Amino acid sequence: MAMTEEDYMKQEDEWDRKQVLDPAWERQQRKTFTAWCNSHLRKAQTQIDNIEDDFCNGLKLITLLEVISGEKLPKPDRGKMRVHKIANVNKGLDFIASKGVKLVSIGAEEIVDGNLKMTLGMIWTIILRFAIQDISVEDQSSKEGLLLWCQRKTAPYRNVNVTNFHTSWKDGLAFCALIHRHRPELIDYQSLKKDDPMTNLNLAFEVAEKYLDVPKMLEAEEIVNTPKPDERSIMTYVSSYYHALAGAQKAETAASRIGNVLSMNRENEQLMEEYDRLASDLLEWINRKKPWLEDRSVPELTVPALQNKLDDFRAYRRQEKPPKAEQKGQLETAFNTLQTKLRLNNRPPYMPAEGKLLSDIHRAWRGLESAEKGYEDWLLSEMRRLERLDHLAQKFKHKCDTHEAWADGKEDNLANNNFKSQRLNELRALHRKHIAFESDLAAHQDRVEQICAIGQELVTLRYHAVDQINERCQKICDQWDLFGSLTIKRRNALDEAVKILENIDRLQLDFAKRATPFNNWMDGAREDLMDMFIVHTLNEIEGLMEAHKVFEDTLGEAQTEFNTVVDLGNQIKQLGAQYDTDAANDNPYTALTVEDVTTQWSELTNLVPERETALKAEHGKQRAHEDMRVHFAQKANIVGPWIENKVEVIMNLFSQPQGSMEEQLEQLQLFDHDATLYKPYMEELEGLNQAVQEAMIFENPHTEYTMETIRVGWEQLLNNIRRYINEMENSILTRDSKGITDDQLKDFRAAFNHFDKNHTQKLEYVEFRSCLVSLGYDVGEQDGDPRRDAEFQRVLMNVDPSRVGHITFQAFLDFMSKESVDTDTAEQVMESFRVLAGDKSYITADELRRELPPDQAEYCIERMAPYSGPDAIPGALDYRSFSTALYGQSDL
Repeated sequence: MAMTEEDYMKQEDEWDRKQVLDPAWERQQRKTFTAWCNSHLRKAQTQIDNIEDDFCNGLKLITLLEVISGEKLPKPDRGKMRVHKIANVNKGLDFIASKGVKLVSIGAEEIVDGNLKMTLGMIWTIILRFAIQDISVEDQSSKEGLLLWCQRKTAPYRNVNVTNFHTSWKDGLAFCALIHRHRPELIDYQSLKKDDPMTNLNLAFEVAEKYLDVPKMLEAEEIVNTPKPDERSIMTYVSSYYHALAGAQKAETAASRIGNVLSMNRENEQLMEEYDRLASDLLEWINRKKPWLEDRSVPELTVPALQNKLDDFRAYRRQEKPPKAEQKGQLETAFNTLQTKLRLNNRPPYMPAEGKLLSDIHRAWRGLESAEKGYEDWLLSEMRRLERLDHLAQKFKHKCDTHEAWADGKEDNLANNNFKSQRLNELRALHRKHIAFESDLAAHQDRVEQICAIGQELVTLRYHAVDQINERCQKICDQWDLFGSLTIKRRNALDEAVKILENIDRLQLDFAKRATPFNNWMDGAREDLMDMFIVHTLNEIEGLMEAHKVFEDTLGEAQTEFNTVVDLGNQIKQLGAQYDTDAANDNPYTALTVEDVTTQWSELTNLVPERETALKAEHGKQRAHEDMRVHFAQKANIVGPWIENKVEVIMNLFSQPQGSMEEQLEQLQLFDHDATLYKPYMEELEGLNQAVQEAMIFENPHTEYTMETIRVGWEQLLNNIRRYINEMENSILTRDSKGITDDQLKDFRAAFNHFDKNHTQKLEYVEFRSCLVSLGYDVGEQDGDPRRDAEFQRVLMNVDPSRVGHITFQAFLDFMSKESVDTDTAEQVMESFRVLAGDKSYITADELRRELPPDQAEYCIERMAPYSGPDAIPGALDYRSFSTALYGQSDL
């Protein structure tokens, strides 16, 4: 009757003294047990050749037990007498018995006498205790566990059915299946044949010895030719497979854990390097641009030069700055993602190099924008100032030209006081002419004062040709002072002469009295009509047009005065013709003639319509400017409220979240898409703003929005959308990796928003403490100042390592997630290295290269410090300090 598996397991494994071994089994056990013993004795640099003789003195028995148990046995006796040998063997047998093994019918005398059967029984007992008893698979141990392990590993293989430790192994396929299951690259199982057991067995024995370090303990011929191979020999050999393959699997698991940790660490290092590179590049660009924006020097301070600078500034705003603003957003996203990964994997927060913190980046960016604002204001202010200067300079030149034309030759006339040769009527004429000149001089006093005032204003406004202005103004003032002194001298001389000469022509005097002031009035009116003007609004040009209308209304009275002057001149000519005298041809009281007054009047009447035409043209220009203001205001009044509405909607979305985080993320992505579609409206508004600036339009009463406020609102909207998308993605990543539910996340968000009173997405320390307490987190007693609380300080080190004074929602979420879920620790990684090192306190470079992928092995070798313990060997590496450094508990 065939034996069942249950009956098979119930067989007695203890050694029967009276049992007679089958010779074939005895040979198999001798070879197998000898090879098994040598596989352990070689660790002590020794071996046995004859199993019944080499254990007789007990020395190698003690050595074998020390190697396989890892414990020290009593010091053996070194004598060669029989009593010494028996004592040594008894020490080994006593040690075996101390491990809970019953040595039935095995005595030290029989081992000393070389009893083969007893010696094989002793070795089998040792194998059972130290190689098979500790095997445990699915609550089965020892022989049952080993058999169950073989069955589990070979179950998927065809032609393999392991039910025992003798006949199930005769065809060799079970041995090959065990090797292929763990090391498929060593055996091509599909090429094996069940009817070729010799080939299968020899292949398994050779591969196990060469690649698994399992010595050859069996002979293929004996297994094939024996109807029932020796069970103990097979069990001994298979147990060596178990220890070799199970240890390799354990090492593979340990290597996999270390590989995952190292890969994660290297990825984080790459993210840190990328952040440092992006931060350095952005800061270098900002530091390069700020001096340019703060430079106020211009080689030649003219309108074209400033216009070139304004064009360069606009090109910078539209082409150079936007990519850098996007780079700044990428930098913030990369930093937040890195910190999230570090916290999720139980790593310390990343602290950028000094000067490269996010706060440093934000501070530098704010400085850049402040410099931009100052530079733009300076450009526009200088443009207005230079335009004003050009207008004043042209006005100054026109008045100077007029004055110099009037003053030409007068100095010589005033300096001539020789009246001895003059006739009475000529002297009277000179006297009256001088009186008229004094009147004319007084009338020109206002023009000289205007010239001085305009010159002083040009100096105050730093006109570039101020030296020429001062020189010309000084020349006119000096000449004017000279005119005053010369006039007084000439008047005194004429008064003295007039006392003697009294014959004056009344009619010529009346003509001079009327013609001279009228001519001065015409000079002033002509100067006003030719005066250049600059206006910026419709009201200003309409004011000038109203003043011109008032002037036109006075032309009727001027026409009457003109007719009176002409009539006086005609009367003088009639009297001269009537009395045939040359005196009528030369008015001694004035240099003016009827022709002069007529010509001046004709020019004046021609200037009136020209002035009216110029005013109407300017009125049309200002009307066009007003249309541009209205057009810009209409667009700005649409874009501005749209941006403000979107900002408010996004803030409400985060303060009062609805739906799942994926739905909220989708809503934010829709907002980002809407903002992208709205960008053409911003570009259109930028174009309108440029046209307004190029037209030198500086004020717009039709809208409260300026391009600067809209631009700031637009950038704030884009930054909020991207920041909230990044925050939501990190929240989803935290939820998925930590196993946190949506309800937990909603509770965290609701608590955070409740204490975020000013909706800044940041909590001050006091608000943060209150939020933790509301969630049931114990942060210790509060003594009036939260920063002095020890427990609260520990929490702050996690959520605000840089001590910026506030806690973001992401930092708050990472802390709450970390408090809820455990991750791998430095102790777990240290234990994995200990497995790879074979329980040693150190590990070697060769062991790392054998167990880990090449790049990970070299990474560890470069960073591990030399091991300096008492059991150190050359090339030993300290994996303990390296494991600690991986988790930020010391320097790597």
